Parts: sequence; structure tokens; C-alpha cells
Amino acid sequence: MVKAVRSAFSFLEGKRFLILDRDTKFSKCFRDTLPDGLQLLRTPFQAPNANAHAERFIRSIKDECLNRMIWFGDGPLRKAIYEYFEHYHIERNHQGIGNELIEDMGASPKGGRVVSRERLGGTLRFYKRVAA
Repeated sequence: MVKAVRSAFSFLEGKRFLILDRDTKFSKCFRDTLPDGLQLLRTPFQAPNANAHAERFIRSIKDECLNRMIWFGDGPLRKAIYEYFEHYHIERNHQGIGNELIEDMGASPKGGRVVSRERLGGTLRFYKRVAA
């Protein structure tokens, strides 16, 4: 875990909070390697829904992206994660918010043809209606 934290320093820079569950892998040695100024928030004991949003995102990225490919190095993995973040926040409908997009891309025209956009070689797809 210490090695993983050191490689993630660029991601953690500028962040104020890090939410951790009560897993034993987040030991004192692990916490000591975190950047200064990062406040650690620990989830409560026996509260499975305390971290539900993060758990759901992890399940989504694993099921929809990471488990469908074979990775040869950090570069392609990082690119796939970046592409999935873009897809998740901009293109993918979310049932929890009324099947709407997280970031509204503007009103789509009524009628018109439907076009498909692909990411990661067709692993991720997004359909959008365009003006005729």
C-alpha cells in the first residue's frame, strides 16, 4: 500500500480530504506516507452505507471498463481510467438523478437522428440525438 500511495501523490496533491474505511491495510505506516495537510476521514464502524457512492463507482469502473481489458503497463491503464471518468461524468446517464447526465451538455434537439460515440475501442458507448 505504501508503494501505491507514493505513486498516487500527484493525484492527492491539492486535495484536502481522504476518506478511508476501517480496513487494516490503512495502517499507521500507510497514513504516515500521505502528503502533509491532507485530512483523513474514517468511516464509522459497522456502517456499510457510509461509503456507498465510492463503492458504487468502483464497482462501475471495474464492471464496465477495467475487467474487460488486459493491461500492459501503467500508461494504457491511466488512459482507460481517464476515458472512463470522462464517460462517467459527461456521457453516461445516472439513475440516481432521474436518468440525467451529471454535467448537462445542453438540450438535445427533439427528433433528428441518433449517433453513437465510442470510447476505448467500443467498450464504452454513448448515444446522442443530433439535429437533422
